[in-house]
Amino acid sequence: MPVEIKELIIRANIVSKNDSSSKFEIESNSTEKQEIIAACVAQVLKILERKQER
Repeated sequence: MPVEIKELIIRANIVSKNDSSSKFEIESNSTEKQEIIAACVAQVLKILERKQER
């Protein structure tokens, strides 16, 4: 029996430092965020492909 997901909730907590950060740290955080987003999108696309195969 296939499982149907009717609602998908994604939660993320982003904590910023109040102390002064170097420009490199800010850029690396942005890169890390983009990598995480890309990984999430890839997983969602795989789920959708599997759903279409059924």
